[in-house]
Amino acid sequence: MQGIKLNMASKRTEIAIEKIVAACDGNMRGALEALLLVNEHLEAELHQLYAAISSVPHKIPRFKSVH
Repeated sequence: MQGIKLNMASKRTEIAIEKIVAACDGNMRGALEALLLVNEHLEAELHQLYAAISSVPHKIPRFKSVH
């Protein structure tokens, strides 16, 4: 069963990669640049979330940082 899940995840990953590269007109460098920009944006959002959480009173359980 786990092999099937890994295969399905792998297939979804392959499809996502094909879509990203296609969106960049087949340009692999462009696809990598786009992914890096998206990653930077997501990291900035995470930092904002962590900042917002850190201002919450200590009575509420905190999330552990992944970085």
